[in-house]
Amino acid sequence: MISVLLVDDHRLVRTGIKRILGDTRGIEVVGEAETGENALTLAREKNPDVVLMDVNMPGMGGLEATRRLQRRCRDVKVIVLTVHAVAPFPARLLEAGASGYLTKGCDAVELVGAIRAVCNGSRYIGTDIAQQLALTLLPGADRSPFDELSCREMEVMMMLVQGHDTRYMSQLLSLSPKTVSTYKYRLYDKLSVRNDVELTRLAIRHGIVEADVAN
Repeated sequence: MISVLLVDDHRLVRTGIKRILGDTRGIEVVGEAETGENALTLAREKNPDVVLMDVNMPGMGGLEATRRLQRRCRDVKVIVLTVHAVAPFPARLLEAGASGYLTKGCDAVELVGAIRAVCNGSRYIGTDIAQQLALTLLPGADRSPFDELSCREMEVMMMLVQGHDTRYMSQLLSLSPKTVSTYKYRLYDKLSVRNDVELTRLAIRHGIVEADVAN
């Protein structure tokens, strides 16, 4: 039996996935979490085989949660299940240790196939994601300015556009306020923005966040 932990801040999404997996032989949902912090706690308690991880969530996002899960629970396989197909999310989540990456537009058959594939030791990348990753490697391909950010800079950036301050981020990321500020101004420099407002506008323009998420 494959045990699965669902991590998504939308209850309706979790309910739909739980219904799909509940009708699938050999797969069992053992827990649900609304935030990255809750995911880490439940992963230690439930020891699931697979974590289905959203990216945008209040507090700790999917990127940081995936990184910590892979450090603390090495046997747990993370499959990212998100609306984000744009660069640099797929590359950064895979770098952080995710074993799979799917968009929420995938069907039930693909979702179940991905879960079984990663449990068998394979990586699974949705067809649309694989195509997008391949296109970014072509000469002359359009690149997002966010491609220049490291995993840690991406996580700080996502928290900044959600309106979190330096003190909160330092507590959540287990970093000193000075280190968080260093990441903040480093990503400002890489993206050629001067403040959080310009950063948010750039993130919306490139599809990194939606306007309602940033408000």
